Amino acid sequence: MAGHSKFKNIMHRKGRQDAARSKLFSRLSKEITVAVKMGGGTTDPDMNPRLRLAVQNAKGQSMPKDNIQRAINKGAGAGGEDYQEMRYEGYGPGGVAVIVEALTDNLNRSASNIRAAFSKNGGSLGETGSVSFMFDRVGEIVYKPEAGDADTVMEAAIEAGAEDVETDEDGHTITCAFEDLGAVSKALEATLGDAESVNVIWKPQNQTPVDEDKAGTLLKLLDALDEDDDVQNVYSNEDIADDVMERLSA
Repeated sequence: MAGHSKFKNIMHRKGRQDAARSKLFSRLSKEITVAVKMGGGTTDPDMNPRLRLAVQNAKGQSMPKDNIQRAINKGAGAGGEDYQEMRYEGYGPGGVAVIVEALTDNLNRSASNIRAAFSKNGGSLGETGSVSFMFDRVGEIVYKPEAGDADTVMEAAIEAGAEDVETDEDGHTITCAFEDLGAVSKALEATLGDAESVNVIWKPQNQTPVDEDKAGTLLKLLDALDEDDDVQNVYSNEDIADDVMERLSA
């Protein structure tokens, strides 16, 4: 089990999410609402695994209890938006593979906006499956630094049946097999407490080096996708050098 730094694109997006709490809360609320609807209106997290994860993630981001309950009530009520889950795949500048997950009540709007984001920022939208073969579908559990030191978290992760741990100054990212996410997260909760987030993600198998010229345009593409109200998650496999990131962030 290796311990290494998180992907730079994940840290980059996390920083933007932290700076836009209202947008993050909106996405969390939508996921809670959809979890209730897709669970047949079941509002008991113990009987609705997707809702349990959605509520856990909302709490991990310090989302107010009233907001969480309002999202649950919205999912349980009659009518309202009928969201559909969609996945879009394509390439960004420098041949970087990009996967976009959306929850939308208007497929035409989402497809048009996402296609425009790619085309305006040096990318191209492809068919479903065009890049996902370069990623693994895995479970990801994130803990804040105060959950413990690297050795403590590593030991807990091994005991829980996880596959990998990545530790840096932002915290601990634990990955496991997709089908083991529920069991691993529950075991870690008993040892380390509540996680900051528990998700199923697309983890790149390999990373694509990007030079400074392409990196600036690529980050604009990722920004444009993240800012779209229908987009829930964006995954990409770029490798941008630290000094390049520093210059672009200056």
